[in-house]
Amino acid sequence: MHKIIISGCNGHMGRVVEALCNADPQVEVVAGFDIMGNTDHPFPVYTSPALFEGQADAIIDFSSPAALNGLLDFAKVRKIPLVLATTGYTPEQVAQIGAAALEVPLFRSANMSLGINVLLELVKKAASVLGDSYDIEIVERHHRRKVDAPSGTALMIADAAAANCGHETEYVYDRQRVRHPREKKEIGISAVRGGTIVGEHEIIFAGHDEVMEIKHTALSRDIFASGAIEAAKFISSVSTPGLYDMSFLIK
Repeated sequence: MHKIIISGCNGHMGRVVEALCNADPQVEVVAGFDIMGNTDHPFPVYTSPALFEGQADAIIDFSSPAALNGLLDFAKVRKIPLVLATTGYTPEQVAQIGAAALEVPLFRSANMSLGINVLLELVKKAASVLGDSYDIEIVERHHRRKVDAPSGTALMIADAAAANCGHETEYVYDRQRVRHPREKKEIGISAVRGGTIVGEHEIIFAGHDEVMEIKHTALSRDIFASGAIEAAKFISSVSTPGLYDMSFLIK
């Protein structure tokens, strides 16, 4: 039985993680972390990780970047592996995560969907074959409540394409300000926000007389929660400090 803590348990994703954990006989939720305290959960909820004194195998975090410091300090002191499924970290926070991974196993992905991470492998292959002569554009769509733009997943996709396209790249976020023909090195990233769109990511490889598109559509948040739970099961059995990602689950 994997003993799990849900950080951000009162949020939309925290609720989904809790529901899926309740349906999984291999998982037990032993506590939650949330600044709002316990609203209606059957497990204890702590307003700060430092207040928890029990035992756990892993933490799943779907809260906000503001919670990072407390979570990293707690994980390092208690040596409890941490699954970071939150997006919107600053470069300084990303550096903090890398430093903490030297002391405790951390699992981080901007998108916990298995399908998205298979898509990343397809993007890498397509960029290595087409990227030198095809223009690459990324369009992502999310619900109106999403704060960060572009999405962390869109940046993951852009990074995968940039690392494999065979030439220097530059990300372009706002073509309204661009007053010259598209340059070869550009990777365009566009963000759409509206309605209740769970998440869509489309990668366009536009060449001479042909276009190839790769697209992923999330139909519910369950896919992200399910992936995070699988990540927690994996990381709870890891004793070696380091920064792990979804590539360890799709081999």
